[in-house]
Amino acid sequence: MKRQHKFLIFTSILAFSLASCEKYLDVMPDNRAVLDSEDKISKILVSAYPQSSFIATTEFSSDNVDDYSVTNPNYERILEQMFRWEDITEVGNDGPNRVWESCYAAIGNANQALASIEELGNPTSLDPQRGEAYVARAYSHFVLVNVFAHHYTKANAATDLGVTYMEAPERELDPKYQRNSVAEVYALIKADLEKGIPLIDDGVYGGTPKYHMNRAAANAFAARVALYTQDWDGAVRYATAAVGTNPAGSMRDNARIALSAASLVNASIAFTSSGSRSNLFILTAASTLGTYFGPYYDASRFAHGRIINENETFFANTPWGKLAASAAYTPRLYIYTGTNLDKTLIARLPYLFEYTDPVARIGYRRTVYAPFNVEETMLVRAEANIHLKNYDAAFTDMQLWVRNNVATVPADFSIARINTWANNTAYYTPTAPTAKKRLNPEFTVEAGTQENMLQALLLMRRLETMHVGLRWFDIKRYGIEVTRRVIVAGSGNTMTVGSTEAESKLGPRDKRHALQLPTDVISAGLTPNRQ
Repeated sequence: MKRQHKFLIFTSILAFSLASCEKYLDVMPDNRAVLDSEDKISKILVSAYPQSSFIATTEFSSDNVDDYSVTNPNYERILEQMFRWEDITEVGNDGPNRVWESCYAAIGNANQALASIEELGNPTSLDPQRGEAYVARAYSHFVLVNVFAHHYTKANAATDLGVTYMEAPERELDPKYQRNSVAEVYALIKADLEKGIPLIDDGVYGGTPKYHMNRAAANAFAARVALYTQDWDGAVRYATAAVGTNPAGSMRDNARIALSAASLVNASIAFTSSGSRSNLFILTAASTLGTYFGPYYDASRFAHGRIINENETFFANTPWGKLAASAAYTPRLYIYTGTNLDKTLIARLPYLFEYTDPVARIGYRRTVYAPFNVEETMLVRAEANIHLKNYDAAFTDMQLWVRNNVATVPADFSIARINTWANNTAYYTPTAPTAKKRLNPEFTVEAGTQENMLQALLLMRRLETMHVGLRWFDIKRYGIEVTRRVIVAGSGNTMTVGSTEAESKLGPRDKRHALQLPTDVISAGLTPNRQ
């Protein structure tokens, strides 16, 4: 049955017939799973994670892509709506409507597992499953509140609209919900993490711990939550629990990934492999991300191309120098040029295809991604330490990242070199872009070493999280202004676009930071982000 209020679909409840047949009434009135054993509870938790990804929605909203103009026909309407920060009316596997539906479906499965464990009397043998369910539930709510709400700030979180935090399976036919505030959502996320993490036992996952919220992944998640809520001490503590005091031995094996360097697809498979010591948690998604950020014409109108790369990201003037070769980073960059094609890519998201009919060669596009890895978690700790003014500790992690990602590190790479770089680099403007962007956060950042270190840190985060959507959240957290540009094909020139300045520019705490709810959710009565 297709309900009007379908935005929280956790069980497919069917209306009871009024027939008096006792045999019919003895049958379960819906098709929900009956979780009456430990094995069944463990199996439903496999579905307690989103089957769709937020990556396209947030990556195309960020400053990691430029517009290569209407003369480039290689795009979809939904991508243009993301890029323009418009209310997204199109639907697709990579759209925000699927993010909403898949996250709430995952939450429903986690809640059903928790309810069933309670019905079984909360046996201690199911503590690991209960811990996983709490953390999985928190993760989907975390995705939702960061996509569909303003970023957490101490001044506004109590009044900003968040999302509905679901703590029990949906039982009613047509329930009505209210949105929790951003502060309430984060308080409930933290409560679930505090309950769940101590219960997690990696031993119950057999040979596939990285496809579950294992102990390291859960602590990495908690570190990101703490960072986003300006709990700097908590971010350091949780990140250390996830990656240890010296994570050098757990970082990505770039030499192994480089063996696949001739093929971006193969390198991306190696990057997201469960065998990679860096990847703490792995998810799959029905998605076109592998072609959007792969060696294909797909989405080439909105792309990370030469202008951004040479001025703001990998080949920009950086604290470790101005590099200009694809092999300057390990693993290497992949640069594609041609008519209507200007993409500078790094291995992140593999293009996979699931055949439903091998003869007809039809099926589904899929990808694999790692929501948490050692490098990003290490940079979470470095960022928190910068805010705590523990600059030496922060630099230790930043230096590890540079050494593992840059082929030749300057001998004098140091805090002093970072200060020199930042002091001698002008702030970004759309027509004179640099890697240094003005920071306008709703917390204090001191001029001098603290801001300079944060500028370098945010650049590292931008490169580390390229193509995977986290840059959008950094933009929201730091109030980084984004200006849309059109790249004139073949000339390399840029210009700002938009019928008005407001349409081409996104400022601090812009109302469009909170993506509009899906249209059917609004139609069902949930309060929209804007009218």
